[in-house]
Amino acid sequence: MSLIDPDDPPLVQVEKQAKIIDALIRRASRQKDVGPSAYRAFQSAIDLQQKVAAQTIELESARSERERTRKTLAEALASMEEGLALFSDGALNICNDLFIGLLPDVSDRIVPGLTLEQYFQLMAGSKYLVSTDRKLSKFSRALESRQAAGAVVSVIVEVPRDRWYQLSAQRTSHENTVLLLTEITALVRHNRREKEHLIDRQSDYLQAVFQNMTAGVCTFSAAGEVRMHNGRFRDILGVPLAMVQPGTPLQDLLDFMRTRGLIDDAALARKDAWRAELARKGALTARVSHGVDRVLDVQINALPDDGFIVELKDVTLETRSTEILENRVAERTAELTRANASLTKQYEEKARVEEELRVAKERAEAAVSSKTRFLAAASHDLLQPINAAKLLISSLQETTRETRFRPLVERLQGAFSSAEYLLHSLLDISRLESADPDTVTVTDVSLEGLMRGVRADQALVAAQKDVRLDVVPCSLVVRSDPVYLLRSIQNLVVNAIQYTDPGGRVLLGCRRRGARVALEVWDTGIGISAKDQLRIFDEFTRAENVPIGSGVGLGLSVVDRACRLLDHDLTVRSKPGTGSVFSIEMDVVDRTLANPVPFGPVEDTFDGALDCIALVIENDADVLYGATQWLELRGASVLPARSTAEALTHVADLGMPPDIILADYQLDGTDTGVQATQDIRAATESHVPAILITADRSESVRRRGMLNDMSVLTKPAELSRLLPLIDWKLRSARSDADTDKSRR
Repeated sequence: MSLIDPDDPPLVQVEKQAKIIDALIRRASRQKDVGPSAYRAFQSAIDLQQKVAAQTIELESARSERERTRKTLAEALASMEEGLALFSDGALNICNDLFIGLLPDVSDRIVPGLTLEQYFQLMAGSKYLVSTDRKLSKFSRALESRQAAGAVVSVIVEVPRDRWYQLSAQRTSHENTVLLLTEITALVRHNRREKEHLIDRQSDYLQAVFQNMTAGVCTFSAAGEVRMHNGRFRDILGVPLAMVQPGTPLQDLLDFMRTRGLIDDAALARKDAWRAELARKGALTARVSHGVDRVLDVQINALPDDGFIVELKDVTLETRSTEILENRVAERTAELTRANASLTKQYEEKARVEEELRVAKERAEAAVSSKTRFLAAASHDLLQPINAAKLLISSLQETTRETRFRPLVERLQGAFSSAEYLLHSLLDISRLESADPDTVTVTDVSLEGLMRGVRADQALVAAQKDVRLDVVPCSLVVRSDPVYLLRSIQNLVVNAIQYTDPGGRVLLGCRRRGARVALEVWDTGIGISAKDQLRIFDEFTRAENVPIGSGVGLGLSVVDRACRLLDHDLTVRSKPGTGSVFSIEMDVVDRTLANPVPFGPVEDTFDGALDCIALVIENDADVLYGATQWLELRGASVLPARSTAEALTHVADLGMPPDIILADYQLDGTDTGVQATQDIRAATESHVPAILITADRSESVRRRGMLNDMSVLTKPAELSRLLPLIDWKLRSARSDADTDKSRR
């Protein structure tokens, strides 16, 4: 433990060290022999005494330096031209003579230890304080509210003999505040002189403006005597200078004007009313006659000292021009009234004609709408006989293949295909014209399935015409409607084959263009002229070089409407005699994220017999008969049924599930092919493969079929696709059954 506390003042430490040294010396003198420990203690005392002496010298040096610094600071403050005071911890520490002598009657009380609040109280009570630009109490509160270092607050102080000072207060730290007193007398007096000079110049400027105004102006005192006027006022009134001298009563001026006929008695009679209105509103405006043929506008405004100012404007020319214009307006009004009557009659006639046109337009729109609704509603009834006829003709082709009736049946097939194509086009246009949001359903579509399906459908047609049809399948997936995209591709390929001479070529392929793909149909056909390329997409329109009897011009219209609804870009490039290129450009979908609509098998490679039991559910007798005949000709055993109940009866009689179900969606009443399939699967406890064949192309029906694991085909069904689809589903079902047996 140390004998000397290092936190003690230096003088106290020196005294303690001296006492320790004296004690050690006395102890050493009492001992006879100076041992090593005593010697070491004595030596330590000598070292400690030397350190104390050194600290004493440093302390004296610091004290001298402090005195010199304080003296220098006092001399610097005394030499300053500004008053300065330093307050530490809220109390006066040091200040110069100029600060003390600002207010002589309180200077003897400005001593160290004086607080800021006390100083401001002394200032406020001094008789030498003439004025300040803000109250000292507010100045003190403003200083207290700004606690941050560097914040400055100032006040302007006026003392006797027109002397001015700016008192600024600034916090240099949390404990210290500096008051700075700066004399600004010269600046204030300079600003005052500048202000007076500006006022004099402004007065001269206003006087020059007053004298050069185009209007006559005169001011009057509260007693109604002339104060000042400009020359224009006297010129307008036509009175001598003596009548508008300062001090002239207003009544004398009015009497002079009355005796010379410059003002009428009516205006004089309204004088008192004008004074009352001026007192009430502070301003008034009037138009009066002056002399024989002059008109004046009078504007009177009250002045702050209860006087008023009168402004005169000669509006004689303006009044005369107004009268002339009013006469012209009256004449023109009469003419316009007559013209308006004539126009009103014409307008009424036009309105009648427009009403008749509107009624006719509504009738036409109603007829078109009725046609559209009829075609949309009757599509199922129209497609049923087409589907039946298609099945019967296909069966007839099979039974007459080796007979003399084969050419006749083939011609019947060609005529029927044309009728079917025309009906499809009419129904497609009807659906695309309707406002039904379910007309198109945009989803992920694989181009490969659609392109292979088109090749399967049109290969025989191309071969019969000796046209080479090449299809380069594309594995991309696009955003489109599978039904209308397929119809569009089919229409383009059919057109290309139709207008290409034997020996020519048609190519279906795709070109990738960044995030989009262009599906293109090329042909070496007759081509299309530039002017025809602008109108070939209109209904019932064909190019001029198209042979007579080669269609009615609906296929390309369907393609154009479908592409516009699907937001696909449809373009054509062609040259007469060379060929054409039709292109449909669409957005590509990432295959890793795509969920394309399944298309099923498209190649008609099946050449054997359908060794199966097929349950056909169809409420239309002709379609049911045609489907039965078509399937039986291909080796199938058919159970025909017109309802779910009848189908369940056949299954019960059979005692086993059928191999495949072919069902129409819309049966009688609320009965559907989907419900029939569900009931048969439940009754047989077997997942029987099923195909839904329907005239309803809506997305809701397609999804309902997919949810029940039913392949969906639209009526009239493409028989070239139906047969391989049946074979594919039968083989898939047998493969699944074999897999289940091997697992058991």
